[in-house]
Amino acid sequence: MRERPFTVSVAGSVAAIGREGWDRLAGTANPFVSYDFLASLEDSGCVAARTGWEPVHLVAEADGGRVGVAPCYLKSHSMGEYVFDHAWADAYQRAGGRYYPKLQVSVPFTPANGPRLLVGGADAATAAAGRAALAQGMEALARQAKASSVHATFLDDADRAAFADAGWLARTDQQFHWHNGGYRDFDDFLSTFRASRRKQVKRERRDALGARLTIRRLTGADLGEAVWDAFFAFYLDTGSRKWGRPYLNRSFFSLIGERMAERILLVVAERDGRPIAGAQNFIGADALYGRNWGTLEDLPFLHFELCYYQAIEFAIERGLARVEAGAQGEHKLARGYLPVTTHSAHHIVHPGLRRAVAEYLEQERADIARLGAALAEAAPFKAGESTAAAARLPEEDA
Repeated sequence: MRERPFTVSVAGSVAAIGREGWDRLAGTANPFVSYDFLASLEDSGCVAARTGWEPVHLVAEADGGRVGVAPCYLKSHSMGEYVFDHAWADAYQRAGGRYYPKLQVSVPFTPANGPRLLVGGADAATAAAGRAALAQGMEALARQAKASSVHATFLDDADRAAFADAGWLARTDQQFHWHNGGYRDFDDFLSTFRASRRKQVKRERRDALGARLTIRRLTGADLGEAVWDAFFAFYLDTGSRKWGRPYLNRSFFSLIGERMAERILLVVAERDGRPIAGAQNFIGADALYGRNWGTLEDLPFLHFELCYYQAIEFAIERGLARVEAGAQGEHKLARGYLPVTTHSAHHIVHPGLRRAVAEYLEQERADIARLGAALAEAAPFKAGESTAAAARLPEEDA
């Protein structure tokens, strides 16, 4: 059978593609690759050439119809990615090379797994060919833009395979996810813990609310501008201390509140009706994604309550399969979140840099695998329960 000829072009914004055209290919399962989320980043100015995130989205077409898109950005730095390549950039530049610009295939400021080569709705053969065409298009764009490299991060399995077939370098990292074992409620989940760990969690939850705090879960119509004003103050305070400069502006939160309210869960701690802390989550088809958190007061265990325990309770109530609580954080293990391998793929243009990075990644993958196995052994579950929990992980992570 004759292969379908693909053409790949570049769009300077998701608006140039349009909501209907983008979401038809992105699907509805993952909120971060939706038109509304990516357009909110662009419309608010958080993502733009002046911030070092210039949109250069890839569009694949065949037989006059669009069959794939990919969120892609021309970057002048390595901030806001959560898969770190600063050492690669430093080494290349010390050797006389120019690392920037580079291309980043990702959701900006969002370390959440999901599709990047968006070919939803196509039959299997067309989807595979569309992914391959997009990967080839990224390599061509790198040559055209004189970029040193292309980095596709937090990949799902289908994209991971497509990039491997294209010869890109594979990189692994680690996050901690909670997996739903069909629990009736939080106490049912907690019954799988060893006694000492179970007592620890109960004490943390009790102490977190000991300062006359109440917890509210807000979604949909509850997310008015006053709520976003309060949350943005939390976000600024924590972001300034953690990163030096927060990535998101106030306009972004208004836009997602307007466009995505039903896909957002905001967990807020209040004292005497006044919000003092909050955790923002996005609701997917089968997962709850923890994103930003902030507080005006440094209270013991409040972070664990708002970000981890409330997320688990919500996921159980909604019947969601998992909670992805964001990047890093071995402290999540004691709260029932297990280590999970995350994947990225990297196209390095210069042969010498590619060889050096390939050698580094081979060792790094082995280190990540050993660390994940050791951490899984330290899970808080009773004997036998940790095995059952591991069985619910994807095969490669079990």
